[in-house]
Amino acid sequence: MDMNTLLTVLLYVAGIVLLVVFTIVGIKLITILDKVNRIVDDVEEKVSSFDGAITTMSKVANGFANISNSLVFGVSSVVSKLFNKKIDEEDK
Repeated sequence: MDMNTLLTVLLYVAGIVLLVVFTIVGIKLITILDKVNRIVDDVEEKVSSFDGAITTMSKVANGFANISNSLVFGVSSVVSKLFNKKIDEEDK
């Protein structure tokens, strides 16, 4: 057996081994992706079940923010008017 034939046989064997390894890795990747897909679907389903509660909490938080903004504006305008009156009285 000469060197050319030996190298050809070694290349064929290496190619067959790589083909088998890549096939096994591909099958494992497909099963992993299927599991990941099931997990993502489950998480998506659970998140969508909380969607109504999150929307309600968001509306309540926005209501509290509007009320607090109104109160702060009212208090600051009263304080501003008091200080403006004191400044006007001191100028006279």
